Amino acid sequence: MLTFKKLDSMEHRDEMLQFRKDAFKISFGDASDFDENQYVSWIEEKSVQFPEGYVMVVENDQIVGQLELSIKEYKGKMIGYIHLYYLIPEQRGQCKGDELYQYAMQYFHDHNVNEYHLRVSPSNIRAINFYKKNGMQEVGLELDGKVIRMKGYCCSN
Repeated sequence: MLTFKKLDSMEHRDEMLQFRKDAFKISFGDASDFDENQYVSWIEEKSVQFPEGYVMVVENDQIVGQLELSIKEYKGKMIGYIHLYYLIPEQRGQCKGDELYQYAMQYFHDHNVNEYHLRVSPSNIRAINFYKKNGMQEVGLELDGKVIRMKGYCCSN
């Protein structure tokens, strides 16, 4: 069973940088555009704003993933947003993503939002299929076609 530990940018710096770089590589082929210092500053700000939304995923005292969840305004309404949904390669394909999904849905429910969004690379077919399996649908392309915005709905509030 997975547990979720609040992200601490000092304690978890190496893991969070490694995970975000890997996510960049999966999504865009490389991480050359990734700015470590900018990312760490952003994490420090967001993890204070949304402490239960920025978490490391732990199994048997080992960090195996990371979630970045927030609440933001989109087209005049408040929505949940998944900035990062990450499991290390060894943990993928074992239904562990379902536990991250349940955590995210509970987080959004606790923050009284029913709709949530994320962006995913069009080439990340495995992730797109996972999101669709969980009821998300494509909204459209953004950032000059580099990403697909997807939306889903969680529990009613």
